[in-house]
Amino acid sequence: MIQQNPLKAPSVPATNGSRSARANENEFRQQVRAYCEQELPPHVREKVRGNLFLSKDDNLEFLKSLAGRGWVAGHWPKAYGGAEWTPLQRFIFEEESMLGGAPWLIPFGVNYVGPVIYTFGSSAQKSRFLPPILASQEWWAQGYSEPNAGSDLAGLKTRAIRCGDHYVVTGQKVWTSYAQWADWMFCLVRTSDESRPQQGISFLLIDMHTPGITVRPIRTMDGCHHVNEVFLDEVKVPVENMVGEEGSGWSYAKFLLSNERILSSETGRSMRQLNHLKTLVNSTPSDGVQDRAAFDRRIVQMELKLHALRAFCLAYARAMNPSQPPGVEASIMKIRGSELQQEIAEATLDWLGSSAIVYDPVQVHGQHAASHVGPASTSGAVREYLHGRASTIYGGSNEIQRNIISKAELGL
Repeated sequence: MIQQNPLKAPSVPATNGSRSARANENEFRQQVRAYCEQELPPHVREKVRGNLFLSKDDNLEFLKSLAGRGWVAGHWPKAYGGAEWTPLQRFIFEEESMLGGAPWLIPFGVNYVGPVIYTFGSSAQKSRFLPPILASQEWWAQGYSEPNAGSDLAGLKTRAIRCGDHYVVTGQKVWTSYAQWADWMFCLVRTSDESRPQQGISFLLIDMHTPGITVRPIRTMDGCHHVNEVFLDEVKVPVENMVGEEGSGWSYAKFLLSNERILSSETGRSMRQLNHLKTLVNSTPSDGVQDRAAFDRRIVQMELKLHALRAFCLAYARAMNPSQPPGVEASIMKIRGSELQQEIAEATLDWLGSSAIVYDPVQVHGQHAASHVGPASTSGAVREYLHGRASTIYGGSNEIQRNIISKAELGL
């Protein structure tokens, strides 16, 4: 029988480095655990643990529960309403909250455009956009990828032409996550064809209620509405919505993407999913696994990979200088974290066997885990597997991450 003890981030012994630093680390970890147990809305926690689809209202309730502790944007500077977390505190929050049943904190406002605005934006932009992000009053989408510009983002064609006090934007974005909920979209647009393609890209903030914008849903293979196509037909955008300098958008985009990959290991999510698999193995017979000993070894191997990934992430977070851009470590974390998530999801479906053949998306849009066949968590496990196929693609595909590593470390 596989070990039943759930995976749990251990307390850090005060033997290496500063004892006070380790004590503070453990204290903060306990604070996040207490939040998850006492303040995280129970119905949200139940849906997350069941891998069910969360509505916008579910996400709003989660954010409201964070607001009481000032944790909606804990990594922001205090001057803009944050708690000025260190990289280590940010990692601990992400890990412990996901392990404790909190959802993915939809990052487009808090983690992506917010830091771009307070780092590169004007005073007027900071005053206009940062408070509504912090208060969860305005939701954002990310207008990066296009039909012919995904991994090759420099090939984007959406154009913004300056006409007096506004730009006229025409083009198409695709795979735009949660654009159906968004009030605003931060968008990479082409403002020039001169010189290198990257030098003609600018960073524009677009009101999603502006005439000329059409959002068309894309149903992913889990049967849920996560992503969209966004069409922009001569959309008028005020010049003051340009962040920084015209033509410098590529630099801002790289800043945003490097910050995105810091959080992409999602070790807390992997720990939660592996705990779920271990519970299944100990409580539910399998008609999909014939060699139990080999499957137990498979679980142990995944657990070892997860411990190694956590050790790497923690070492990096402790040493990281927040004033410097992340190095190739961020790409390594993205690769290893996303591949491990997929391994755990595949193993879960292998254990469920024939129960996982039947999948109805209706079952993952309810309030409680339910399934036509097999354990109640079956439909959620299938959704996790299907949706998780995208994790090695979004945020910069793993092939691109390997190119980044080879170029930086090997000069290739």
